[in-house]
Amino acid sequence: MALICEILFYYNPESRSDKLTLAYTQSVVLHVMPYPFGRTPSNPTSWQIILKALGMHPKDLLNKAHPYYQTNIRDREFDDEGWLNIIRYNPQLIKAPIAMRGNRAVLCNKQTDIYKLMELN
Repeated sequence: MALICEILFYYNPESRSDKLTLAYTQSVVLHVMPYPFGRTPSNPTSWQIILKALGMHPKDLLNKAHPYYQTNIRDREFDDEGWLNIIRYNPQLIKAPIAMRGNRAVLCNKQTDIYKLMELN
């Protein structure tokens, strides 16, 4: 049975696991608005809203095993604006899709993490 709500779903269209998580989300949620990374959100304010909803720091979203991270970011420190720019201009580094419902969001490390959004009112 599909859940009734609207979910904004930010994902990496190049990632097989992200696409599988999107398909799973679409099977359990009636209204899913998919947004591929790199197309949206494209400004710092949008990312600040998403990060606030996640309750996370931008660095916590990054896949630290990614070659670009290892070469260009590892062992470096950035201010908040710098971290936001890393996410904005390198969304392929985000380790998992992000699902958002209202002012709540969840990092979908597993397909079933979408249910965490359903528990939030």
